[in-house]
Amino acid sequence: MKLSTNFVKDYVDIDVDVKTLAENMTRIGNEYDSAEKLITATNLIIGQIIKCELHPDSDHLHICKVDVKNEVIDIVCGAPNARKGIKVIVALPGANLPGGVTIKKGTIRGIESNGMMCSLAELGIEQKFLSADDKEGICELGEDSIIGEDPIEYLGLNDSVIDFELTANRGDLLSILGMAYEIGAIYGKNIKDVDIMHQEIKETGNSLKLEIQTKNCKLFIAKKAKNLTIKESPDFIKNRLIASGIRPINNVVDISNYVMLELGQPLHFYDQDKLENKIIVRMAKNGERLTTLDGNERILDEEDIVIATEQKVIGLAGVMGGLDTEVVENTRNIIIESAIFDSVMVRKTSKKSVRSEASNRFEKGLDPNRTYMAIERACNLLEKYADAKIISGIVVYDKTEKSDKKIEIEVDDINRVLGTELTEDEVIDVFKKLKFSGYAEDGYIKVSVPTRRLDINIKEDLIEEVGRIYGVDNILGKLPILPMKKGTFNRLTREIRNKMISLGLNETLTYILVNEKEAKQFTNEEFEPLKLLDPMSEDRNTLRYSIIPSLMKTYKYNVVHDVKDVSIFELGKGFYKKGEKYGEDQKLCALMSGKYFEGLSIENVSGAKKPLDFFVLKGIVEEILDYLGYKNRYSFVIPKEIPLEFHPGQVAEISVNNDIVGVIGAVHPSITNEISKQSVYVMEINLDKLLEKRVGTMKFKDISKFPNVKKDLAFTVNKNISAKQISDIILKAGGSLLTNIEVFDVYTGENVEKGKKSIAFSLTFNDNKKTLNDEEINQIFNKIIDTVEIKCGAELRGI
Repeated sequence: MKLSTNFVKDYVDIDVDVKTLAENMTRIGNEYDSAEKLITATNLIIGQIIKCELHPDSDHLHICKVDVKNEVIDIVCGAPNARKGIKVIVALPGANLPGGVTIKKGTIRGIESNGMMCSLAELGIEQKFLSADDKEGICELGEDSIIGEDPIEYLGLNDSVIDFELTANRGDLLSILGMAYEIGAIYGKNIKDVDIMHQEIKETGNSLKLEIQTKNCKLFIAKKAKNLTIKESPDFIKNRLIASGIRPINNVVDISNYVMLELGQPLHFYDQDKLENKIIVRMAKNGERLTTLDGNERILDEEDIVIATEQKVIGLAGVMGGLDTEVVENTRNIIIESAIFDSVMVRKTSKKSVRSEASNRFEKGLDPNRTYMAIERACNLLEKYADAKIISGIVVYDKTEKSDKKIEIEVDDINRVLGTELTEDEVIDVFKKLKFSGYAEDGYIKVSVPTRRLDINIKEDLIEEVGRIYGVDNILGKLPILPMKKGTFNRLTREIRNKMISLGLNETLTYILVNEKEAKQFTNEEFEPLKLLDPMSEDRNTLRYSIIPSLMKTYKYNVVHDVKDVSIFELGKGFYKKGEKYGEDQKLCALMSGKYFEGLSIENVSGAKKPLDFFVLKGIVEEILDYLGYKNRYSFVIPKEIPLEFHPGQVAEISVNNDIVGVIGAVHPSITNEISKQSVYVMEINLDKLLEKRVGTMKFKDISKFPNVKKDLAFTVNKNISAKQISDIILKAGGSLLTNIEVFDVYTGENVEKGKKSIAFSLTFNDNKKTLNDEEINQIFNKIIDTVEIKCGAELRGI
């Protein structure tokens, strides 16, 4: 909301500079983006050209002698309308113009120039506000302007503008009158009445008929004005519209915008001669079309409120009128509309069609009393500045509540919440400043809140108003006295995070919003994605189900910035709707690519990185599951149905107690090749599902004092036999002395028969009571070989 200080001074007497006013408004909760003069140029003066000659060395420059009262100065000017006799705006040497331009004495093609004659554009007025003459040349001032005086004051542009960033609940501040009440509360000033006086004449003949066919119209008022004259608006109306960011058009259209800015109630004027004698307010039919005032054709649906005749749609209620009934130069008779439409429906329509100053106000709610005031104010201005004859009588449909809201509150409640020690009289004084009526009775302050304050409905709202107007800076700080209780935090989540970091991964925090396509990636589970009703962008319109798409975006960002070794994880939530159930799951997700630094150790004294593969990430998953107490209770199984985003030969589901709790695998090359030629490995565990499985008391045993014995062996088996199957057989055959099994090689090269593969295992034996001898180890080792050969059809292969 742009506030013209000249405009607001019509209703409240203030004499403070624009910065002070802006800061004082901020102190009561109304933040601003900028506060400055409408025209910031300095050292300007009214001058008159007393002589104008062509420059001898140019076909477009003029040498002008300009009278600026105390002296006559030479100015070289290229404006096509520069000529003898006209009065102009002169920027004297030392003047500062918008854009950092400083005027200096100089020489232009050999002729001395001692200033600059300015156009309005050069003074910072936007192009959209300028006439064709203003755009083409210097500004020509009227004959009544006085040489040597301030041209900005003469033009009525000596205004200041504060651009406020208002909160959504303060729709009342989208008007000059609303701002006046707010400023009056700050400075303890009274608010002047709005001039709505006008004469009315009677009309014979058919009266206007109104039919409301939808509950989404709560109030509709229509009134006629005849024999008006379309012409240019008075300067004060044009200047205030310009200061408020609205382009002047003609007196009638400008009056509708002026009243909207002044009172916050949007109006619409229909050319009566293009309109039938009946107005219908209804919901649009699917596929109905309307060409709006901006020249665009809109295709409507059943969620759009429209103004119509018996034959056609003539307006998009609360948003924009139709082109067919537009007020044009030959318009003589109009119908004035002032109405209140359902704010939610207007919001939906404006979002899909066009946002306007009117829709912005309808969306935030309107005061029904102002709706009546606005139509009377429009009549007042049309009579004064458009020579209109106002027809007596008014057509009304009204289902609104127009009485003040009654709220009771105790002073103790206010002091308890705000931490103040205000007296009853001080509280009542605050309400008086706000122009609420309030009085004390039976220990309560009874407050009548006017309908203009739609944001105040309960006593807590009144407490906020007292805090705002009394001043937060005036509230003495004190330590709160509150009941204390011991805080809690999820220790397990912190432990998982620390464990992942200790394993060499970096934590990330990513957006929970993805697009609908990404929400269905990396899973085959049945669920309904949760889409936002009002997304900021279509690229982030859905709550994620899996965290993997979010980490893929982070990976892509790193690759673009030439970071090739990526090891990241995230603890976050996935969201879903399954049937009628809405839910969210805590998940642990990791992504790894490039090379991996697993930390300094005896085996890695130099701190070198090693290439990543599926088994590195599998080892990290095993470390986490072992750490959480699920050792020997988990396995990795081939999915029955592999998600398209995974490499079909490198993917497994993580099973705990024969229940799938996660997935691990390589991302399909068709996805990774678009980002990088490197392989990308990901894993995701549903922690909520995992942690439902109870963990018993952690058991431990002393590290054996006796040495380990390691032996390697390799088997050639059919390709359809997995390493897991063989490992399970080895573990069972090895008995208690077999303490560890590791797969360290899978080979399918030329030395292996077609259709088969070689899998190499490293076995560790230990007895915590004695040192094992060769005979004991060989006996177990041979049993393992025999068992695997029989059960798997395997053939022992030399290492």
